[in-house]
Amino acid sequence: MNLYKNIYQYTKTFPKGDRYNLGNELKQNSIKIIELFIEAESTKKDWKLPLLEKASIKIGLLKILIRLAYEVRIIDSKKHLILQDQLQEIGRMLGGWIKIVK
Repeated sequence: MNLYKNIYQYTKTFPKGDRYNLGNELKQNSIKIIELFIEAESTKKDWKLPLLEKASIKIGLLKILIRLAYEVRIIDSKKHLILQDQLQEIGRMLGGWIKIVK
């Protein structure tokens, strides 16, 4: 949830066009990751793996979108590093969860 909070705060400073395009994509993908985690947490063990793999794909997409925002200079390097660190931590936790399920 901290990742979404940071994305929400950072997208407020995006230029108007980017706020509604790239900003919304960032927010929607981070919400989708939260939804997938909640769904995986509450389903049977046999159904967890596909949900966790979907979450992994969404995390990869979010990494790319954040890097894109940084490369087109919508976010500065400090914000980029904060978001990347959070995504790496989520990715490590997700990787552990996937190993347990397998």
